[in-house]
Amino acid sequence: MTTPVTAPVTAPATVPAAPPPGPPRPRRRVPRAGLVLAVAFFALVCAAAAFPGLFAGPPNLVDPVVALRGPGGGHPFGTDQLGRDVFARVVHGARASLLVGLGSTLLAGVAGSAWGLLAALGGRAVREAAMRLADIFLSFPSVLMALLVIAVLGPGTGNAVVAITISLAPGFARVVRVRALVVRDSPYVRAAVNLGLRPGRILRRHIVPNVLAPLLILATLNVGTAVIAGASLSFLGLGPQPPDPEWGSMLAQSRNYLDAGWTLAIFPGGAITLTVMSVTIIGRELQARYEGRESR
Repeated sequence: MTTPVTAPVTAPATVPAAPPPGPPRPRRRVPRAGLVLAVAFFALVCAAAAFPGLFAGPPNLVDPVVALRGPGGGHPFGTDQLGRDVFARVVHGARASLLVGLGSTLLAGVAGSAWGLLAALGGRAVREAAMRLADIFLSFPSVLMALLVIAVLGPGTGNAVVAITISLAPGFARVVRVRALVVRDSPYVRAAVNLGLRPGRILRRHIVPNVLAPLLILATLNVGTAVIAGASLSFLGLGPQPPDPEWGSMLAQSRNYLDAGWTLAIFPGGAITLTVMSVTIIGRELQARYEGRESR
């Protein structure tokens, strides 16, 4: 009698355990089409302001034979009442408009930051005086305040920059003051004070860096406001003086020729509108990223 042969019993195969899940991967931000277009357009305007000769010819070349021609031919934006190429004047006018917008915003940011830090970190009398002065300035609309300054200083590009700077600086001062007060009362600043660090070092290493981010956002948003204010002053004849091209002054000159050349107002007005829109979109995106949320 033979003994049956049995197969050796093997242990069942074990499946290796899956590694524990790691932290969720951050979702990559995909730039929106509107943001890309805004950045591209504003970069184009900045390039035109810096190097207008690369995009267009002389802005003040007069040719009465082709006065008030519509877009077409050698004049893509048409010609004005003196036969000057509107495209060339829009391109060259970007320099004056951005000079007023960016220059006044930069100066207002610097002056407003010093004003706000003084209002937050100075003595009690200094704080009260600084903020009451800011309240007085903020009680006037920015354009009206700029008009008051222009009435004293006179028209011109430099005076327009000074006027808009004075009208924007109190807003920067308020934002910087609030942010500086928050940082001043934070635990790490109190610890630095208890360790005996000098006030100047605390200001440079802790307070100023924490103020820069909201200041940059506010400055970006205020560029559009400054461009509109500068165009408004030029429209009233208080900014850059003719024959220098500037978008606001071009609008002012075109209003007398709307029946014969209605396109004269479209192109400088469109340049102002698109520039302000692009800067605002960029500023809103910076604000959304700073606050940690998705922009709309």
